[in-house]
Amino acid sequence: MSTPVDDPLSRERSHLAASRSALRAMREGVEALDISDVTANWVNAEVLAHQIEERIKALADLSDTPLFFGRLDYLRAPGAEQAEGAEGERFYIGRRHVHDHDGDPMVVDWRAPVSQPFYRASKKDPMDIALRRRFGYTGGDLTAYEDEHLSDPAEAARTSKLLQQEIERPRVGPMRDIVATIQPEQDEIVRSGLSGTVCVQGGPGTGKTAVGLHRVAYLLYAHRERLARTGTLVIGPNRSFLHYIEQVLPALGELTVRQATVEDLVAHVEIKGTDDATAAIVKGDARMARVLRRALYAHVTMPTEPVVVVRGSRRWRVAAYELEDIVRELLDRDIRYGAAREALPQRIAHAVLVQMERSGEAPDDRVQDAVARGSAVKAAVKAVWPAVDPAKLVLRLLSDADFLAEHAEGILDEEEQKAVLWAKPARSVRSAKWSAADAVLVDEATDQIQRTHSLGHVVLDEAQDLSPMQYRAVGRRCTTGSATVLGDLAQGTTPWATRSWQEALAHLGKADAVVEELTAGFRVPTDVITYASRLLPHIAPGLTPVVSIRDNPGHFEVREVTGTTDVVDACRVSLRHEGSTGLIAADARIPELAAALTEAGIDYLGPGEETTRETRLTLVPASLAKGLEYDYVVLDEPRAVVDGEPDERTGLRRLYVALTRAVSGLTVTHAAPLPPQLS
Repeated sequence: MSTPVDDPLSRERSHLAASRSALRAMREGVEALDISDVTANWVNAEVLAHQIEERIKALADLSDTPLFFGRLDYLRAPGAEQAEGAEGERFYIGRRHVHDHDGDPMVVDWRAPVSQPFYRASKKDPMDIALRRRFGYTGGDLTAYEDEHLSDPAEAARTSKLLQQEIERPRVGPMRDIVATIQPEQDEIVRSGLSGTVCVQGGPGTGKTAVGLHRVAYLLYAHRERLARTGTLVIGPNRSFLHYIEQVLPALGELTVRQATVEDLVAHVEIKGTDDATAAIVKGDARMARVLRRALYAHVTMPTEPVVVVRGSRRWRVAAYELEDIVRELLDRDIRYGAAREALPQRIAHAVLVQMERSGEAPDDRVQDAVARGSAVKAAVKAVWPAVDPAKLVLRLLSDADFLAEHAEGILDEEEQKAVLWAKPARSVRSAKWSAADAVLVDEATDQIQRTHSLGHVVLDEAQDLSPMQYRAVGRRCTTGSATVLGDLAQGTTPWATRSWQEALAHLGKADAVVEELTAGFRVPTDVITYASRLLPHIAPGLTPVVSIRDNPGHFEVREVTGTTDVVDACRVSLRHEGSTGLIAADARIPELAAALTEAGIDYLGPGEETTRETRLTLVPASLAKGLEYDYVVLDEPRAVVDGEPDERTGLRRLYVALTRAVSGLTVTHAAPLPPQLS
C-alpha cells in the first residue's frame, strides 16, 4: 500500500531530504571558490584558505545527526501584526542554518531569536506559536513526530514523550549536545549576554556542563566578530573530561574554541612533584599573592648615585633625589613590575630633555629614545629596578627560609611557612620538582611582572575544586572579558574546595557575577539521586537537593557481594542493556578489578577513551569520575571510595560524585559495610 502524498511524516522526510541537498550545495559552493584573484599576497591567501577550510568543516552533514529536530508554526510573522486571513511563518529548528539557492531559510539555527520559542513557549505563554512539532530519529532517519498546539485552549499541557526519549536515549561515545532538549531555565542561561559573568550551581544531571558549552556556542553566534578577535576558552578539570566533551561544540558547527586544563594555562615550569594537602592548601591560598608581590618589589632599591649622560661635549646630570622621585612615582602608580621597569628609562631620559630645553636646545623624541637606550641610563635601571625571572623568584621563596620569612611576615605564620618550604632546596629552575600548586605561583608572579593576555569569554567547569590562587589564574585570562562558571559545591573533592560561590567569584575577579541554580535533574534517575542525596546534609548542608523530573525512575540496586567475581557479574548484567557501562571504584582497587575483568574476558576502556558498539565498559578510578556519565554504573565498595581520601568529608563528596554518574541504572556492590551516612 503506497503512502498518501499528504502524509505529514512523508512531507517532513521530503523537507529533510531537500534540506540535506541544500546543505550539500552550500558546501560545494564554498569548495568551488577561487581565491587566486582576490588575495594581495601569500599571507592573505593562507588566511583566506584557512577560513574557507573551516567553513567547509562547519558545513559538514553528519549522517547520524538530525539536521533539524523541531518546527515552529507562528500565528503571525515574528514581530509583525497578524493581517486578517494571513498565515504565520513556519521555521524548522536545527543545529545550523541552511538556505536554498534563493537564500530562503530551510533550517534555522537554534541560536537565532526566531528559534527561542521552541525552548521557552508554553501554554501560559505561547509566544505567538500555534504549533510546536518535535521530531524523532533513528540514526539519521526521521521516524516520528509529536505536536503541541500551544494556542489551542482545549488541548491540555502534557509531557513530551519524544523529549523524554531523547533525554534518556542510551549513550555510546563522547558527550553529545542537548540542543534538542534544552529546558526553559537552561535556555535563559544559555542566551544570557556576553558582558556579564554567570555562575551556574547545578547538582548531578542538571545539565550544567552542557549549558555552559551551549552558552559558548550561542555567544559565538551572537558576537562572532568580537569573539573571533578576543578568543574563547573552555577549562576542564582533566584531560579525560575534555576528551569526553570535545565533540559537543564541533557538532554545533563551532570549531575554534580552545580547550585546556588549569595546568595547561600555567605551564611555565615542568611539573615533576606533588604536595601534601597542608602545603597545597597554603600555596593555594590567596595570601600567597601578597607574599609574591612583597618579594618581587623588594628588588626595587632607591638610587644613591646620580645618572650622568654624555651628549657630545655636554654632560647632563640627574641627581639621586630626582631619580628617587621618579621611582616613587612609578611605585605609587601601582602598575605591573615589568611595565614600570620599561617606563623608567624613558622617565630618566625625559628629565635629561627638560634640562636640555632649559639650556636652549630643542631635542625631539629621537633624542629622548637615544638617551633612554644609553649605557648610563641602562646601568641605573639595572641597579634600581632589575629584571626578575618569575620562576627564579618562586624558587627562592620556596628554597630560602630567611627570604620567605622576610616577605611572609604578618601574612603566613611559622607553621604555614614551614609547610610550603621545600625539604630539599632545588639548585635551579630546571632541576626543581615543581608541583601543580607551585606552577600556579609562577603564573601569579609572571602576571605581576607582565600582564596576562585576556580572552573574550572563558568557561570554567568543575569550578568548585579550584583553590583561590587557581581562580586568580583563570580570572586573569578574562579580566576584560566574561566567564561562565559551572560547578556543584557538593562535589568539591579537594582539601581546598570552595565554601561558597561568592568567595570563589571574588577570587576570580567577578564578584558581581549572577549566580543561577539548576535543581531539575534530567539525566539522573529518581531512585539514584534520592539515594545519593542522603549524603547532602553531611557534605553540603543547606544545598537544595536535585529533583529528578524523569518519568522513568531508572534501575537501582544495592547488592552485598563476596568478591570481585560478583562485581564482574554485575557488569555483565549491565552490559546486557543498550548503552555504556561504567565500573567506578576507589583508585586503589582499580588494578584488582582490571585483572578480574581481563580474566573474565571482558574488554574495557579507561576514562576519556571513546566507547564503541563492541566495547562499552569503562573502568573508572573514582578520582576521575567527575563530569562523566554512563547509561549504567556499577559502583564498587563505597566504603573504599570514602577511605581513599584524606578526610571523611572529602571522601563522602567523592562518593556522591560516583553515585551520580548513572543515566539509566546504578548497582552498588559492597563486601564491607556501607558508610553510615547512606543508611
